Amino acid sequence: MGTPMKTTVEISDALLEAAKRHAAERGTTLRAILEEGLRSVVESAREEAFTLREASVGGQGLHPDVEEGGWARLAELVYEGRGG
Repeated sequence: MGTPMKTTVEISDALLEAAKRHAAERGTTLRAILEEGLRSVVESAREEAFTLREASVGGQGLHPDVEEGGWARLAELVYEGRGG
């Protein structure tokens, strides 16, 4: 996990006292409580995957002009009449 690093953070007195009580009630250290909380936040941020919203439209699939042409044909149609 690496070498522990000392750092200074400012948190409210009430939150610090609550965290100390929480640690004492569980027989653990304030450091362990803080690390657990930070891990939880970091891991939940990683788990929040992007989900593309449903944006389908009705229709019958690809237009016959592009169905067999692939990306090159699609690009031709997009720029058709535009000097491309």
